[in-house]
Amino acid sequence: MHSSPEPHSRKGLSDMSTIRLTAGQALIRYLIAQSVERDGRVHKFFPGIWGIFGHGNVGGLAQAIQQYEDEFPYHMARNEQGMVHAAVAYTKLRNRLQAYACLSSIGPGATNMVTGAATATVNRLPVLILAGDSFAERVQAPVLQQIESEHSPETTANDSFRPVVRYWDRINRPEQLITGLPETLRTLTSPADTGAAFISMPQDVGTFAYDFPHEMFLPRTWHIARNRPDTSALERAAAVIRQARRPLILCGGGTRYSEAEGAVRRFAEKTGIPVAETHAGKGTLHYEHPLSLGGAGVAGSKGANEMAQAADLVIGIGTRYTDFATASKTAFQNPDVTFVNINVFEMDSHKHGGVALTGDARAVIEELLEAVGDYDTGPEYRAEAKAHQEWWRAEVDRLYGTTGGALPTQAALIGAVVKSSHPTDVVVTSAGSLPGDLLKLWRSRDSLSYQVEYGYSVMGYEIAGGLGAKLADPTREVLVMCGDASFLMMNSELATVVQERLKIILVVVDNHGYSSVGNVSEQVGCEGFGCHYRLRGTDSKYSGELQHHDLGKICEGLGARVLNVFTLDEFEKALIDARGCAETTAIVVETDWHERVPGYATCWWDMATAEASEMPAVQMAREDYIKNKVQQRWLSTLGTNRAEDDDER
Repeated sequence: MHSSPEPHSRKGLSDMSTIRLTAGQALIRYLIAQSVERDGRVHKFFPGIWGIFGHGNVGGLAQAIQQYEDEFPYHMARNEQGMVHAAVAYTKLRNRLQAYACLSSIGPGATNMVTGAATATVNRLPVLILAGDSFAERVQAPVLQQIESEHSPETTANDSFRPVVRYWDRINRPEQLITGLPETLRTLTSPADTGAAFISMPQDVGTFAYDFPHEMFLPRTWHIARNRPDTSALERAAAVIRQARRPLILCGGGTRYSEAEGAVRRFAEKTGIPVAETHAGKGTLHYEHPLSLGGAGVAGSKGANEMAQAADLVIGIGTRYTDFATASKTAFQNPDVTFVNINVFEMDSHKHGGVALTGDARAVIEELLEAVGDYDTGPEYRAEAKAHQEWWRAEVDRLYGTTGGALPTQAALIGAVVKSSHPTDVVVTSAGSLPGDLLKLWRSRDSLSYQVEYGYSVMGYEIAGGLGAKLADPTREVLVMCGDASFLMMNSELATVVQERLKIILVVVDNHGYSSVGNVSEQVGCEGFGCHYRLRGTDSKYSGELQHHDLGKICEGLGARVLNVFTLDEFEKALIDARGCAETTAIVVETDWHERVPGYATCWWDMATAEASEMPAVQMAREDYIKNKVQQRWLSTLGTNRAEDDDER
């Protein structure tokens, strides 16, 4: 039996009281003691930990989890990527005030979590990832699942996490936890720096004991500050806003995570500035609000895109300005457009050369509301926004009623889900055509009802995300909408939903392939190449008949109750049935590949198209690409400085 070497003793370092624990026990004890506070509300930061199995995770850690399970619940997942996605969805619905830990062994278990880590970091959502590592003493090397490097014995599979996390650490001695864990928590609880945090622990180190200071395990509360912006920057921003004639607010996820919805509504109502939303910011305003324009950009509404096109000022609140929201930098066509950016993350607040208001969204908006004084866009501009909002409501009703031949359209399915839902119901999806259609068609009546992950648009997130959302708030009905491609990529967490005795409603939309990417392929002249589920034909290509998968049987085999439907009427009845049932229910419905929700106004997305090709369809697509490409702008060189100079003169 391996014993802890002498360097692990801390005798003589201090006379403070100590407690002898393994590194694994110390880590779990520390996590149990952590809380967060914002606005006077205190929460335990970690509700528990995800894993695949017990002992085989990390030496010492699995034993610690078993020992402290009453205080630190363990959840068994089926796929390491899936459990991280569940953790992402959980913290998203909790507005980042709680976060799960996720545990795996070294090797494939660890690298399975890389995609989940990237999803968390891209969306700036806190998740703690713990992984085993090769034995620190190395006598066993090469061990099972060890990647050997002839250049460095320190290089392991866990180094693959470095580009996709906000904090990375390898614990080679138990006492390194004393300084490493506070840095981990600082990162996870920071509004600006948060994302995935990663700790690897060699198999032997997790079992080593050390005399840890007793104070390390006392309850600690991390206070989440509402940082205020620089005063002079606030004054500059107010001056720019007062000059604007056609301003537009663009709300991203930072609006929701700072719980700034009320502040945005008051600011919009006082100033008359309409509000457009990204995926992460959808739900900032109720869909019926007269200043609510809906989604922005590629999958945006007609009103949001037309008002963005003419805007002379864009006030970005908690947004990263991704290419989807900005229509690949074609959305803002006013030659004098300027930017005021409110963001807790400095890089985002400085984007596009705007006036940077670096701070908490709610706090900044409240101060900005006072700074702009009696500024108002005027009755005509307010009426224009209201007209757009009313037109869009009618257009969504029209799309809900679309029929596509023998099969229901995806728009009609979404309409049926919306009509059957309650205001606090949560819709979850991630990849394919569903996110874009839901941004257009989902009617937010509650700021937390739209839980669509589109920062990373990761396939396979949907069911795991529904699991995490349901854990975050069991009182809400969770509606997971999942395309057949994403479903086939990762459906394993449906078994976890059943094991956890939770209830979700899963809608599996079957169109026999990758419809969303197929649409992209068609737009670049490639005719949906590699996107249809067809058998290989006699020409050695995928030209045979459609390949049919019995998705309902898969759901049934994983423990769900299944309803296979074929018409819109049957689908509507199935939704009522599923809502009235206490079990997880999967509704499987087929749709037409070609029936799609259209784009509106400026909705171009830069899909690089081959400059030279012998294929006529590609040649035509390239001509169209060049016509749209000229609309792109280097926004960082525009307007704001001119506006500030004019104000100074």
